[in-house]
Amino acid sequence: MFPAFDEERNIGDAIRIARAVAPRLAPDFEIVVVNDGSRDGTAAAIERSRGGDRRVRVVQHPSNLGYGAALRSGLREARGELVFFTDSDLQFDLAELVKLLAHTESFDIVAGYRAPRRDPVGRCVIAALWGLLVRVVFGLRVRDIDCAFKVFHRRVIEAMPIASLGAFVNTEILVRASSAGYRVHQVPVSHRRRRHGRQTGARPRVILRALVELTSLYRELRGLGSPRADARS
Repeated sequence: MFPAFDEERNIGDAIRIARAVAPRLAPDFEIVVVNDGSRDGTAAAIERSRGGDRRVRVVQHPSNLGYGAALRSGLREARGELVFFTDSDLQFDLAELVKLLAHTESFDIVAGYRAPRRDPVGRCVIAALWGLLVRVVFGLRVRDIDCAFKVFHRRVIEAMPIASLGAFVNTEILVRASSAGYRVHQVPVSHRRRRHGRQTGARPRVILRALVELTSLYRELRGLGSPRADARS
């Protein structure tokens, strides 16, 4: 599953690569693309790259609702027993999904972590501080919380409410999963810098929204008991 916002120059290649890789990993698959109110030519690029393939399904948001909202729509729309998501910006090698699938019989969620991470230094610092904050607040020990390379069993998605509209969504999912007793396994995956377009995760308003959503989740879970730190490396 691919969430996409203004990814005209990336989404076509992402879909074409997915269509080439997926048959080698599973005989039955679908590719869900969520166009989160893109203002550029993303919608047209998606249609061109689909090539009439009915296994490529598109969810259209009439306006930009946010990364978390796009991810939530895609996860709810996906119909497979195993649900995988990654970003549309070509920073990951989709063939490495096989490394995650190898652990799905033993774990409820298999999460990639970037090894090494190829982002600019400033973004890496922000990510490290965010990871420390999440560990202190929720006790969650995950190497790379926001790595957009994760596989879930359908039962996890169906059982979990997702409230985040923004970049906090990865943290929310892992915190809720840990709190519910689901087991998380972590696997190193390759990472490369975005080739086209701009990253938005480190913008001040994105960080502020994530802090607000973190506070809201903390208040919600405080009355239910602390999440268990059950992520394993």
